[in-house]
Amino acid sequence: MFIERWETPMNTKQTEKGFTIIEVVLVLAIAGLIFLMVFVALPALQSGQRDTSRKSDVGSVASAVTTYANNNRGTFPTTANMDNQLEATGTGTNKTFAKLSNNINTVTVVNPATAGTYTIPDGTIRVYKGMKCGSNGVNGSVTITAGTSRQFATVTQLEGGNKSGYCLDT
Repeated sequence: MFIERWETPMNTKQTEKGFTIIEVVLVLAIAGLIFLMVFVALPALQSGQRDTSRKSDVGSVASAVTTYANNNRGTFPTTANMDNQLEATGTGTNKTFAKLSNNINTVTVVNPATAGTYTIPDGTIRVYKGMKCGSNGVNGSVTITAGTSRQFATVTQLEGGNKSGYCLDT
């Protein structure tokens, strides 16, 4: 009986398809570095977004003060008036304002105010009647100076830049 045998030529190379362990580890290391960079940058981006929304909130409060004064023959609003203008719910420092972001829990009107340097607590906006902005400091401090009786300064604390103060005047 005769058995036929097929042999592969000697000059052909059989290769297996797939990745080596070194290639897999290299890809995982690169992916890990990308994830690390994203997680390191994420808090800074979120802080910047909160600062942007706080600046917008300061503008909204300044606009509400101007609207109130225009609708009430130039009378400057009280803190309670501002709560109504900004549609506040809750009490004390646990207020929620329908017209502001969730970053702000207190809006206070200081009437009359005196010139000086004030430290603004986090999550707070203060409106100083008869004042204008001076300089912004660190740790939420803001210097305000005397202005006319129709001027007011609206201030808050930002997260970025050593928790710098932010002031907007009319």
